[in-house]
Amino acid sequence: MPRVVTFGEIMLRLSPPGFERLLQSPVLQATFGGGEANVAVSLAHFGCESWFVTKLPTHAIGDAAVRALRAEGVRTDAIVRGGDRLGIYFAEAGASQRASTVIYDRAHSAIAEMEPGEIDWPRVLAGAVWLHVTGITPALGSRAAAATRAAIAAARAARASVSIDLNFRKKLWSEKQAQDVMRPIADGVDVVIANEEDLQAVLGIPVEHAEITGGRLDLGGYQAAAEQVARDFRVSTVAITLRESLSASDNGWSGVLWDAATGTFHQSQRYGVRLVDRIGGGDSFAAGLIYALISGRSPNAALRFGIAASALKQTIPGDFNRVSVAEVDHLAGGDASGRVQR
Repeated sequence: MPRVVTFGEIMLRLSPPGFERLLQSPVLQATFGGGEANVAVSLAHFGCESWFVTKLPTHAIGDAAVRALRAEGVRTDAIVRGGDRLGIYFAEAGASQRASTVIYDRAHSAIAEMEPGEIDWPRVLAGAVWLHVTGITPALGSRAAAATRAAIAAARAARASVSIDLNFRKKLWSEKQAQDVMRPIADGVDVVIANEEDLQAVLGIPVEHAEITGGRLDLGGYQAAAEQVARDFRVSTVAITLRESLSASDNGWSGVLWDAATGTFHQSQRYGVRLVDRIGGGDSFAAGLIYALISGRSPNAALRFGIAASALKQTIPGDFNRVSVAEVDHLAGGDASGRVQR
């Protein structure tokens, strides 16, 4: 498979056991995760030559993050080492009517203080067919935003496709800040991935009649918003995930896709997901969509593959989606029974 590159921050994730509240017992489980790193891991499991680019401190926790990526098959050759700290986030899993919560401790992390020119983007992207970035990394500060812009420019020079998951994080910046930075970054990319909140907060494009808490979705509003993104930002493909938040334990999960080249709107299958860990759900969708598109699948088939991949991820603890192409195809092909495979 061809080389795919992702750029962003990997963090130390600290979570209480099971569904406990933070520090309910004096134990926190340590793993690693982060939007772009999660995509890199998924793509590695799908058989791609998956490269993750970031900056990590030279201490033992930075070393452990590199080992975690390598263990999943991700290429870490282009990771820059330096800086003082690795970002941390605390994740408490919700259940039933109690929402999941995330607390960030990522100020002054190594990637946020990266100097211009630390990454040799033309070298990293030589031979790559795809670059994936998100709206999370630019929210870390002007240096991270500049590095994101440099990565996209180099990808275009290398004739690689570019996808961006808008991923609005209100704990990192305001809607105005997000739009000031992200609207120019999103202009002209190949694929935009978002949910209804991202479209409004990051691009200023509302989804009319969106009702995500009652289990009712007006697809006409999503199609109109997707078409506007494609028109206003010169984007060829717009994919929107549809999460029906019935409770913190049960979600409806599906997606839609606008293909500007053919002027067609696609709707995926829908899954009723009993959540184990929803963190990384959107990242696993992005990875599934990217894999399917670079492997030559149609837009409709790529959407179905991405939704199936993400449904599976949300049954796996931790940020990373450890599933194979065969497992995703099996689910996307219609078997959602969950029967034991013997």
